[in-house]
Amino acid sequence: MHSVLENKVAVITGGSRGIGFRIAEKLLQNGASVVLCGRQESGVRQAAESLQQIASSRTEGIVADVRIYSQVERLMALTEEKFGGIDILVNNAGIGVFGPVDKIPPEEWDAVIGTNLTGCFYCVHAAVPCMKRRGGGYILNISSLAGKNAFAGGSAYNASKFGLNGLSEAAMLDLRYENIRVSYIMPGSVETDFGRSGREGGSGQPTNWKIDAQDVAQTALDLLRTDPRTMISRVEMRPSKPPRK
Repeated sequence: MHSVLENKVAVITGGSRGIGFRIAEKLLQNGASVVLCGRQESGVRQAAESLQQIASSRTEGIVADVRIYSQVERLMALTEEKFGGIDILVNNAGIGVFGPVDKIPPEEWDAVIGTNLTGCFYCVHAAVPCMKRRGGGYILNISSLAGKNAFAGGSAYNASKFGLNGLSEAAMLDLRYENIRVSYIMPGSVETDFGRSGREGGSGQPTNWKIDAQDVAQTALDLLRTDPRTMISRVEMRPSKPPRK
């Protein structure tokens, strides 16, 4: 059976682990070529080697820091060089720093905003010309329910995700007549290293109530498979049965 993702090329930021890795895995299984990026060479290499077991000729790992525009430009250029174009961009790279607003060091604020929001803008800015050359594309931003629900200690993370939602919606309006669809997914608590190291980490309590990263990846795949006449602009995901408060 022919997959709508066959011959499509996807760039996935933060693709070496967690949600990004699972999305890369899912897209490869459905016929796409995938370029994943991350900041740590060892992590990128290990992830790419693992994914190459699915499709060695359709997998590439590139080290890139989305906070640095020249590295983002290089990422997109290398993807075009390797696979001939870019059809899908998944902005998944993200970090979290938590604490009272008057306690977060300014450099950590800059790192969160730079990765989660500015990095997304950089990737969209650099990828859109590539997509236009292909006649269209799909941009999928991985946001969070923290993009609509503020919480104590979340000033940097909340600001980045509120901003990402706004960027996503404006980009959707800017690009829809260029045949480029833009969607964003807002998961709640996901069982990943990020979740365990964030504000819920370190409690020693069971976490099997959380969303599985595979579920977010399946949602991403479902969006990409949607008929081009329809745009699902936002998806909210929650654990079915979080612990009672």
